[in-house]
Amino acid sequence: MSADVPRPHAERVAAARLRLAQDFQMWLSTGGHAGPHLIPVAFVADGDALVTATGEGSRTVRNLRETGRARLAVGTTADVVMVDAALDDLVPVPRVATDVADRFAAVSHDPRERPGNVYIRLRPQRIQVWNGFHEFPGRTVMLKGDWLPEPAD
Repeated sequence: MSADVPRPHAERVAAARLRLAQDFQMWLSTGGHAGPHLIPVAFVADGDALVTATGEGSRTVRNLRETGRARLAVGTTADVVMVDAALDDLVPVPRVATDVADRFAAVSHDPRERPGNVYIRLRPQRIQVWNGFHEFPGRTVMLKGDWLPEPAD
């Protein structure tokens, strides 16, 4: 397919699913009364949630407690999966599932070995996928947490 021909919807959904299952780095943006905050973090997929970890007293965690929302980007500016997510849970280190903790430790630091960390479970609500301006139309592949049979825009 030519670089200026948009991928079919099903191909974009498959690309988003693959990237969220296989990639392990993302930009995580939160906001609150102190304003927007953006950090690079590792993540792992856990069912229909994305899991990352950071300091329990961090601005990211404070913002998530305040708003319950985040936006994250996986990929590059030329080929991105953009996710609007809802906070599913802030999981204390002793309560996280061992397989999730082990998979996270394989791609980042191990929060179990660093006091003061918490795991963050984010549940995607809207996902957009595009690899250039030609793919702006039809970029929304998930709404309200459900994968769409057709694009929404």
